Amino acid sequence: MTTFDLTGKVALITGGSRGIGFAIARAYAAAGAKVAIASRKQADLDEAAAQIVADGGECLPVAAHTGDEASVTALVEKITAVYGGIDILVNNAATNPHFGHILTAEASHWDKIMDVNVKGYFNVAKACAASMKKRGGGKIINVASIAGKAPMPGMGVYCVSKAAVLMLTEVLATELAAQNIQVNAIAPGFVKTKFSGALWQNEAIYTAVTAAIPQKRMAEPEELTGIALYLAAAASSFTTGSTFVIDGGQLVGGQAIG
Repeated sequence: MTTFDLTGKVALITGGSRGIGFAIARAYAAAGAKVAIASRKQADLDEAAAQIVADGGECLPVAAHTGDEASVTALVEKITAVYGGIDILVNNAATNPHFGHILTAEASHWDKIMDVNVKGYFNVAKACAASMKKRGGGKIINVASIAGKAPMPGMGVYCVSKAAVLMLTEVLATELAAQNIQVNAIAPGFVKTKFSGALWQNEAIYTAVTAAIPQKRMAEPEELTGIALYLAAAASSFTTGSTFVIDGGQLVGGQAIG
């Protein structure tokens, strides 16, 4: 279907070397996009890019720290020099160095989480929006979390950061609509990735987590690619400012964890 064809498009996925970001990068490459992936470690990016290329895709791996404006500027300049511009951005890079009661969080925890999870999303969106305007429009997809819609035990600061991502999505959608840039968010539930390893590698925690999900399991990263492809493609031309919850029914039919 041409409405889901990304041929000729350039997509940047932050946090693209593993987990959800890597799954989305592979899906976009398979749909015809030229893909750029970014994260902190070049070695991990090179390995991920090699897999995408082996599958027949095109991928540019660029190390960058999204919380640093200069690093983001260099990232976008590199992609523009190689591919000519950016049409699609997936803000996916995230961190969560604090687990526990929110009142035990230190200032350094707040600074790190907000710098990467919120300011990082803003930095990359701002840098990419200029390119998208020149190209006649674009797509920004912010990977949020159901933690931005409902409190999760031990993840208070992370929850606050993801709630901020949801509002950032709505603000950007409103302000960029006139430039034909659609901005939406994906709010996954629990996904089986390295990032969530502490949850699924501990049998007791995994049992408690899955008990709260009507489908009684965590998602695989590839189960996020369908909505990510829709939001990147022409099919979503009249979809903006929305958040799509992909959680196996947890928010609507699950039970609280704890």
